[in-house]
Amino acid sequence: METLSRRSFLASAAALGATGGLRPPLSAAEVAPKFKLGTVTYNVPKDWNLPTLLKVCKATGVAAVECRTTHKHGVEVTLTADQRKDVKKQFADSGVVFWGCGSVCEFHAADTGVVKKNIEDCKKFVDLVKDIGGTGVKVRPNGVPKGADEQKTFEQIGYALKQCGKAAADAGVEIWVEVHGAITQIPKNMKIIMEACGHKSVGVTWNSNPNADEVQKGSVAAAFELLKPWIKSCHINELGNDASGKYPYRELFKLLRESGYDRYTLCEVGTAYDPEKGAAFFKEYKATWDKLVKG
Repeated sequence: METLSRRSFLASAAALGATGGLRPPLSAAEVAPKFKLGTVTYNVPKDWNLPTLLKVCKATGVAAVECRTTHKHGVEVTLTADQRKDVKKQFADSGVVFWGCGSVCEFHAADTGVVKKNIEDCKKFVDLVKDIGGTGVKVRPNGVPKGADEQKTFEQIGYALKQCGKAAADAGVEIWVEVHGAITQIPKNMKIIMEACGHKSVGVTWNSNPNADEVQKGSVAAAFELLKPWIKSCHINELGNDASGKYPYRELFKLLRESGYDRYTLCEVGTAYDPEKGAAFFKEYKATWDKLVKG
């Protein structure tokens, strides 16, 4: 009678023979994601100073931070050269990645003077991110002005983004356009904006918008396919929306994994917490994220 080990060996050999000596391709669930969990400081840690922010992130497995402007961390364009060096050192010492800055620069206004000012403000954030050693600057459109021509507005946004992209390329960083705004967040419209821009240093921040234009019949696959060529960053929010059917995070993570996305999915939840409650929140959020990422 054959021993168990001999039978196991023969079964394995037969399996290898059936596949030409190669292991069958891994399923999507078996492929470990290359992306990690990060956070935007909007809004869970918006009232934490930088040392507290970095300490909590490190302790809870949050790998990177996008520092949204106006929050208590103080990572702003007004920092001096020495202050920028200090911020860079704090991130490096903590082991938490400075992903970039979340600006509120937007380029849809009917007033060209406002658009020009936002372009110049964006360039200041580009310099800040370069000095601290980050990857990009998040910007956004915030809709289309009342009565304005949508197509012309999309083209205007794209042209402004191209100027920002040139500055970013010179600095070795990127521009991330948040899929944001009542009309501009519609994936097909964001695609028009990105095509009008056409600069390699400008991409999008997928924003996980639970609306009918992005989530169709419970799936984001069609919207993801439209914007996949430009996805350089990703915001996520209430992960419980997957179980409720409001937003398919499990599918989103699968799509990101299959696309080879190797950056961060950044928690952007609307509730601010003190550091103790925030740490508990991030710990639970990370556990849920781990489950959803595995499929």
